[in-house]
Amino acid sequence: MSFNLQSSKKLFIFLGKSLFSLLEAMIFALLPKPRKNVAGEIVLITGAGSGLGRLLALQFARLGSVLVLWDINKEGNEETCKMAREAGATRVHAYTCDCSQKEGVYRVADQVKKEVGDVSILINNAGIVTGKKFLDCPDELMEKSFDVNFKAHLWTYKAFLPAMIANDHGHLVCISSSAGLSGVNGLADYCASKFAAFGFAESVFVETFVQKQKGIKTTIVCPFFIKTGMFEGCTTGCPSLLPILEPKYAVEKIVEAILQEKMYLYMPKLLYFMMFLKRLHLAQDGSECLTEAMWDRAKDPGQAIRNSGLRSHYSLSL
Repeated sequence: MSFNLQSSKKLFIFLGKSLFSLLEAMIFALLPKPRKNVAGEIVLITGAGSGLGRLLALQFARLGSVLVLWDINKEGNEETCKMAREAGATRVHAYTCDCSQKEGVYRVADQVKKEVGDVSILINNAGIVTGKKFLDCPDELMEKSFDVNFKAHLWTYKAFLPAMIANDHGHLVCISSSAGLSGVNGLADYCASKFAAFGFAESVFVETFVQKQKGIKTTIVCPFFIKTGMFEGCTTGCPSLLPILEPKYAVEKIVEAILQEKMYLYMPKLLYFMMFLKRLHLAQDGSECLTEAMWDRAKDPGQAIRNSGLRSHYSLSL
């Protein structure tokens, strides 16, 4: 009897919190959520040497943040550093770092702590895509996809999360992908690595929540493909509803989500509805519907990438 009462109590609490969350979401859909001030915050961005990472750096430069820029491409990273200073940043630190190498990440992280201080906003943006069908993809390329797109998140979290917890202040940002929500033809290894990054970020959030570390925020970003060069030539099944995103638009939305401390950001908004439909359908039917809506059947997303080889946002991202 007591078990039934306890279960009923938990059910009512769950329903009450769900209703509150729904009402809160409806209110903030109409009224803008307050934005936090990130002036003086130490923001580390991986894959900052070009593409999305560079644009994120410039946005945070305008907001007065202290920038820590990581990239394997020293020349591109230094160019971003120069552009950030021109955009108004007074403190910018560029480090050459291969995020796929655990020891390298830990070594450069220690250097950052000594020379700059404790990172308070960590943006895991670096990524690569092979664009090869699963059976055609060499093992070493699949391993590299996981090393950069997923494992790098493990090492950066291990390096910087302890100080965030000690300070009860920090923000973890995972740049995943719409390919981390639904499978994509020709991108099996990329999708798997982005699913892993999403699940990892969400799980760490749950850990911090259970341990009542309320000062640690998480934002998981799942954009449709962005015109940064990695998916050049890809076409969608319905470009008017689900277009390839403009970099400027994507960066503005990502920074807005961080400032408003949103947990999830899907771009464009149609993705929220499509993921809802996926969960309503049987697994096979749902995946087929998504594939029909998202992609041109005559040209899979990996095909354009296969035509020109491996693309990377480790200097690049999605």
